[in-house]
Amino acid sequence: MSFNEIVQTITTHALPVLLAITLHEAAHGYVAKLFGDNTAWALGRVTLNPIPHIDLVGTIAMPLLLYFATAGQFLFGYAKPVPVDFSRLRHPKRDMVWVALAGPVANLLQAIMWVVAIYLFSAFDVEERFFLEMAKAGILTNLVMFAFNLFPIPPMDGGRIVVGLLPWRLAVGFARVERFGFFIVMGLVLLGVVNALWLAPIMSASMFSIQWLLQPLANLLLLTTP
Repeated sequence: MSFNEIVQTITTHALPVLLAITLHEAAHGYVAKLFGDNTAWALGRVTLNPIPHIDLVGTIAMPLLLYFATAGQFLFGYAKPVPVDFSRLRHPKRDMVWVALAGPVANLLQAIMWVVAIYLFSAFDVEERFFLEMAKAGILTNLVMFAFNLFPIPPMDGGRIVVGLLPWRLAVGFARVERFGFFIVMGLVLLGVVNALWLAPIMSASMFSIQWLLQPLANLLLLTTP
């Protein structure tokens, strides 16, 4: 991959990635506040400003290092997690599910909006490659974040959703996995298990569902544009 291609990839991905992580984390904090915990709100983490959510290692250094080391074949990063005091939620076990789900839902909604953007570009004959590549990056980034964060092992959002849904005794036992969860997930990522058995199927199903949902819009744009 040439230097120019690397620069183009970084510039087209910068805005979608910043929006994806910012809205993901802000959504966690906002929903936590709705259900009784204003920890993130008081710390200024429920914001559209990406800076409070950026982790220098996880958001910048690690993704860049992996991108250059693998010629763009493998990319991983993370934002600074939004602090949530689950004990302050009105119904901690139940409300944990909604707080955890908020982040992935924010990414799914963004993926939908990027698909809408591509439909509009096509309908109005926008052929500027930069904008098209940015929209494609927005779709991919948000579908990856949506699917990956739903992986059902704590501390991933999916793991916390499972803890909230399990009966109390099973939930307590499963929650203990969290101390090793990051290493388990990374091991499964490196073995290709997460991509083959989780990411790829969920992303494909999500994209199919988005296209099905937006089919009336696609038909309308086709009918009303010259």
